[in-house]
Amino acid sequence: MALQHKPTAPHHSARGALRVLEAVARYTTGVTDTELARQTGLERERLTTLLRMLRREGYVEQTADGAYVTGDALARLGSAHGGEQALRDKLQRTLDRLRDSVGAAVYISRYVDGEVSVTHCADGPSTPRVNEWVDFRVSAHATAVGKSLLTQLDHAGRRDHLARHKMARLTSRTITSDKLLLSRLESQPPTVPVLDLQEYAVGTVCAAVPITAGSAVGCLALSLPVEHAHRLRRAADELNRNATGVLLSLAIQPAPRA
Repeated sequence: MALQHKPTAPHHSARGALRVLEAVARYTTGVTDTELARQTGLERERLTTLLRMLRREGYVEQTADGAYVTGDALARLGSAHGGEQALRDKLQRTLDRLRDSVGAAVYISRYVDGEVSVTHCADGPSTPRVNEWVDFRVSAHATAVGKSLLTQLDHAGRRDHLARHKMARLTSRTITSDKLLLSRLESQPPTVPVLDLQEYAVGTVCAAVPITAGSAVGCLALSLPVEHAHRLRRAADELNRNATGVLLSLAIQPAPRA
């Protein structure tokens, strides 16, 4: 099944952030932003934005004289002992902070072996998660998560998935025509969040943006009660802008155990 990894702003930002981290790691005593700009080829404004995000995430720190050095978070993730747990903890903290920022439950979902899988969630009393009343694996046609993942497959991959999972009508808004769904997936701009306006469950609206770490297709999503639907697009845009930190947590792997 061929995959189409369509470029999005978070992917570009994550790649840029990784370039900055690699450059910082080469200097044990610190490196200036001027030197980082020269080595990475990044424009100063973009570099400043990435450095601000990397400092917030704890991947880099700034010394008293203004130079940048590797941060504690990166050191913990790179540890051969405890690195995997540190990676999980870091990812959960990033999701928790994103949940509080957008004021909604947030999720990470992956497309693995031809199936939709929600792998991480950050929710709370005021930001409840979606009630999975129908298995997400068989309702990709109706969810923002599922549609975001399907947009990242090629046409044959999408048809294969729909052939294996009947498009049941879950609400009055659910698309049950494979022709209509495929047309909408094909025309979905890669940088625009996919929305679910009570297509999966009455009383819930959702949004999802694509994130891809390595070869696995994935997405970052949020859900809101329908009474907060007026916040959905603004929250989705913020989710998209802040996806870089999540991508970095997924892309940075701990060193293998000896």
